[in-house]
Amino acid sequence: MPRHGTPGSSSTPSSPMRIQRRRFNAALAAGLGLPLSPAALAQFRVEISGIGATQLPVAVTRFREEDRSGQPISMIVRADLERSGLFRIVDSSGVLDERSAPEFGDWRGRAADALVAGSVTRLPDGRFDIRFKLWDVVKGQELLGQAYAVAEGDLRLAAHRIADAIHEKLTGERGVNATRIAYVTRASGVYRLHITDADGEGGKVPLTSPHSIISPAWSPDGRQLAYVSFEDQKAVVMVHDVQSGERRRLANFRGSNSAPAWSPDGKRLAVTLSRDRISQLYMMDAGGGEPRRLTTTSAIDTEAVFAPDGQTLYFVSDRGGSPQIYRMSAGGGAADRVTFTGGYNISPAVSPDGRTLAYVARDNGNAFRVMVLDMGGGTPVAVSDTTEDESPSFAPNGRLLMYATRAQGRDVLMTTTLDGKIRTRLLSTGVDVREPAWGPFNR
Repeated sequence: MPRHGTPGSSSTPSSPMRIQRRRFNAALAAGLGLPLSPAALAQFRVEISGIGATQLPVAVTRFREEDRSGQPISMIVRADLERSGLFRIVDSSGVLDERSAPEFGDWRGRAADALVAGSVTRLPDGRFDIRFKLWDVVKGQELLGQAYAVAEGDLRLAAHRIADAIHEKLTGERGVNATRIAYVTRASGVYRLHITDADGEGGKVPLTSPHSIISPAWSPDGRQLAYVSFEDQKAVVMVHDVQSGERRRLANFRGSNSAPAWSPDGKRLAVTLSRDRISQLYMMDAGGGEPRRLTTTSAIDTEAVFAPDGQTLYFVSDRGGSPQIYRMSAGGGAADRVTFTGGYNISPAVSPDGRTLAYVARDNGNAFRVMVLDMGGGTPVAVSDTTEDESPSFAPNGRLLMYATRAQGRDVLMTTTLDGKIRTRLLSTGVDVREPAWGPFNR
């Protein structure tokens, strides 16, 4: 494999190999101006496909007076629940709010096991009072009731929090709809780093640049993003304070500086540096300083990510002749190979519970697909039906994966359940998006 090139690349836009393996090959060829897909400011709608094996049927009625708020609260809640893969939305027609006494027999007739209704009221101070209730239709009893008073700009966040409250009450597990994602777009030579809600909507653009932005990575507290910028005419690792907008160069050494990954305690970052001519793994304090080299091989070692315990690193190396995923102590030392199926496996991501590895594999037909591997044993399983997948990132509850791919001629973001049965496409209005990173619960 070339030391500083893009294996098997093609300049043909429609070719699967047109997609550069950004996190891997940025470490190999940073500074060479690798092409990124044209994109722009994104607005999304959700398209959900697939059928889950066990889904709880839920009815979410239109919230009273929600049309006066400017946000489709009930639609956001429905989409959030459906996207999780755990719920099936049933006939939700009817005039109800949180003060209603539902006719449970009627809702059982619609095959609903749970029912949600609520209202949105504008307060004299300009805020909105959002109230909802959740009922168990089968038992005919109230399960949950909550109220939020929020500013107009927080209406979408309130809807996501309602969905998360419902999700947790019905499953016992935290929902992730109120979390955030980061991704990158490009249009007319301008790159934009976006931070949005988990469904790709709302949010802000903390950075606009004429230079490439790749590999965003969230700090564990959700307050900072590390990413790779080419504004210094080479790959440099930057750290960006999400709230203040303050930016600083973390790694700006000779050669390429790429592939940042935060430790679970937020005190360190693993990075890939080519300061000694070939890409190797280094550890740095989050505040900066001199990096400590972790690998000393003649191979390309890159794309390190931490296991949840902070004691183990998973990374990509071609030391065996082709890119494969390995693991070693976060302090360095001997490495064990993890992937053995296929000749090209890159972009590792570890689930929050440490039990599942997601990565991108290239098959013999040059298709790139997101795979998941139970690290307790078993064989890798493809969870996508696309062929140009990149950058898998776990939701903080470990139940969903987000990744970038190409579908119907566009670069899009997808989410999938870990069994691949429920996939959601975040459909942008005529733009291409890449480099997704799912943020932590902290917001």
